[in-house]
Amino acid sequence: MSIRTERVASLFQREIAGILGTEFADQLHPMVTVTGVRVTADLSIAYVDVSVLADSMGQKQAVVLKLKDLTPRIRKSLGNAIRHQVKSIPELRFFLDETLEHASRMDALFGKIREEKAARPESPSDEPASD
Repeated sequence: MSIRTERVASLFQREIAGILGTEFADQLHPMVTVTGVRVTADLSIAYVDVSVLADSMGQKQAVVLKLKDLTPRIRKSLGNAIRHQVKSIPELRFFLDETLEHASRMDALFGKIREEKAARPESPSDEPASD
């Protein structure tokens, strides 16, 4: 990304997070965090990654669907907030960011490997070879 697109993406991330936290907080019951925004080179589309604090994947996906339903209203609010900073407001596309879930799964797998390694007795093949 160019410096301009990075700056615009950062601006969009801050503003969308603020809008979701104030104007739409009552409609999005679980906690929603904007984790990142990527914009196309022509600034016509903004891909918004959100993390949702919910108990199940179904609830998380329901929140993302709700965001997609609210997209026209969110875009209008974004336009009102930054109308003097950009020429046009991009199309918004929301995606569920599952980075935390992946990291948690990886931690669990590494923990399981450590437990299994600690539980098995040391064998001669585990020792380094000396020449």
